[in-house]
Amino acid sequence: MHVTDIELIPVAIPTRPVDEPLGLAPYIGGPAIGATAPQLTFEEALTACEHVGRERRATLVRLETDAGVTGWGELAATDPIQRSIVEERIAPILQDRPVWNIEGFVREAAPAGYGRDYLMTIGGVELALWDAMGKAADRPVYELLGGKCVDRVPVAFCLGLLSPDRSAKKAEEARAHGFDVLKTKASRYWRTDVERLIAMHEAVDGQLSFRVDPNCEWSVGDAVNVGAALADAGVRLEYLEQPIAVDSFGSLARLRNRLTQPIAINEDAYLPGNLFQAVKADAIDAAVVDCHPIGGLHRMRQLAGVVAEANISMAHHSGHDLGLKNAAKAHLAAAIPEFDLAMDATYYAADGDILAEPLVIEDGSMAVPERPGLAGDVDHAAIERYRIDG
Repeated sequence: MHVTDIELIPVAIPTRPVDEPLGLAPYIGGPAIGATAPQLTFEEALTACEHVGRERRATLVRLETDAGVTGWGELAATDPIQRSIVEERIAPILQDRPVWNIEGFVREAAPAGYGRDYLMTIGGVELALWDAMGKAADRPVYELLGGKCVDRVPVAFCLGLLSPDRSAKKAEEARAHGFDVLKTKASRYWRTDVERLIAMHEAVDGQLSFRVDPNCEWSVGDAVNVGAALADAGVRLEYLEQPIAVDSFGSLARLRNRLTQPIAINEDAYLPGNLFQAVKADAIDAAVVDCHPIGGLHRMRQLAGVVAEANISMAHHSGHDLGLKNAAKAHLAAAIPEFDLAMDATYYAADGDILAEPLVIEDGSMAVPERPGLAGDVDHAAIERYRIDG
């Protein structure tokens, strides 16, 4: 079975507003709020960023084969750079290539030295190859990855920046819907972040664990202050996610020695070799990984080998993914036991999807898809409904 054609389809799917049940918007982090409103107070900055996150945009990848099987993948954005990478480099490489030749495709499409834009694009296209293989074999992707270890994958509730009072209400909502873990963005307003976390902790009587993600916005001193304040308040952190800048493994190691809370990397895990370097420096307790920027499901298994040897934890990141990528994340988490932490997801807040049978998050977890490929058929009418220019 060989690839005969590839098409990109940009889509935009609305997101339920934050004040609606399981609503999300605005989902913003430290860099976004700092760049948008660097001189404002926390409250003024939130007002300035209210438009962020009202919809999720992605580019669907439709891959045709000479066997009549269609594979579907998902790029993380509607980025013209990604489109040009597909049209100018990836499409010629895939033409007439066997669908199962994933390792050869990844190596040829992005040899050593190619940047993150290439890997992000390859990661989305590679999903379509797995989807086509699963459909041709009439098997779900987790079987192609070696079989599943669990039937359901836990999911972390994800929260953007809100006031302490509104954050507390969202924590109550998360707990009421069965979530055990809440991930929240953080910012340069770290004192307000501490207030928010304590308010959420108290609102649920300590029944949630938290992940805190400032997207590299803190200094080591900020992170120490946050960790100490939360420890004093009894707030349980699963980890601080990438609290400081990338490629700072010595600083991460020193921070880890000064805190009682676990340290995770995220942005660092997207750079080839950085997970190994972080492990070598004894700088982390967990890795928050993503199959898009690492280059696909195949390379995710390589990261899992590093995680297993280092005896650290691993969770999958969320990029406001649609159903195809969320299905891929569930297959990975089910088939790779190194995924011992809940995966981040905001899929529960999407007001629509392009799958014929959308995934369901219930009681804080998602069933591993059993349909052939990633998640069975797509809804062609929905794709046309959500299609945008791009």
